[in-house]
Amino acid sequence: MRMSRKPPDFAILFAVLALTCFGMIMVFSSSSVRAYYYFNDSFYFLKRQLIWSVLGFIAMVFFMNYDYWKIKQYEKPIVFVMILLLILVLIPGIGKIVNDARRWIGVGNLTLQPSEIAKLGMIIYLSCGLERKGDKIKSFFIGILPFLIVMGCVCGLILKEPHLSAAVLIGMTTLVILFVAGARIIHMASLGIVGSALALVLIVKKPYRLRRLLSFLDPWKNPSDGGYHIIQSLYALGSGGLIGVGLGRSRQKFFYLPEPQTDFIFSVIGEELGFLGAAFVILLFMFFIWRGYRIAMSAPDMFGKLVATGITTLITLQFLINVAVVTASVPVTGMPLPFISYGGSSLTITMSQVGILLNISKYTEVK
Repeated sequence: MRMSRKPPDFAILFAVLALTCFGMIMVFSSSSVRAYYYFNDSFYFLKRQLIWSVLGFIAMVFFMNYDYWKIKQYEKPIVFVMILLLILVLIPGIGKIVNDARRWIGVGNLTLQPSEIAKLGMIIYLSCGLERKGDKIKSFFIGILPFLIVMGCVCGLILKEPHLSAAVLIGMTTLVILFVAGARIIHMASLGIVGSALALVLIVKKPYRLRRLLSFLDPWKNPSDGGYHIIQSLYALGSGGLIGVGLGRSRQKFFYLPEPQTDFIFSVIGEELGFLGAAFVILLFMFFIWRGYRIAMSAPDMFGKLVATGITTLITLQFLINVAVVTASVPVTGMPLPFISYGGSSLTITMSQVGILLNISKYTEVK
């Protein structure tokens, strides 16, 4: 496949680098107290985030210069490795348990989260398969069901960890990709209803998930237990005001906010930098989303269109859910803020996705 190339979308590259550098600052600011208390090193999380960001940057540059359509030849190995890792993480002695969840594979501080690889793996698998299907996508049993079976297996393994938010992300991204590929509206609407009902069942079946849902509806009813996280996040955001209390001067990071360097880092941003700092982050993400979907719409082939759509949708959903959680707009769930939250697997895989998106942009007419 030969197409004329041009420079990548530097606007997206700038936005991603700005978010990543800003994330470094906020990871240190939000984690220094916790790092010193647990590891006697205020720079503990920052040093690890720097290492992962360098690896992520290298991965981004590699994929930015690796012609995206060549990825199709690795479809089967990607699916095999994806499922193998999701199985391995469930095996005692291989998968690491943290906070009652078995989501990581690795030794010591060097860990890998298979669900992050599964997110990208599913996008590539769906894009390859749906491009081959063509107009058969209009048929539910021939065009959609085979992909739903694979998605169900992947999400089932992820739910065993358990990691409901990752399974929901993959499910929602799958629906968007199917829609862009040409699936019928009636099929998408039916799948959306079934998926919502299934998510509700999964929430009700687990007492801790049900407590989170009830606490979201009225966090002040139980402020020291189920509603604690939401209330502390709102305290942080509320105390920031317009310009914030000052960089590094957060009070909520002193063991009030749970995991301030990961899931609730946006709360620290709002507290230290105020509305203006939070708005800066949101505007950068909105700019990224706009450019990402423009690349998807202008991609020269269906595979590129679906991959760009899947990557942009996945990052968009993670951003929206994270902000919605910390602002008490949805129930609390573990969702890192892309490019900003502390986390090696998440940062490296997300920057790899951006590299693929930038490579696709070389063959579009987006200006």
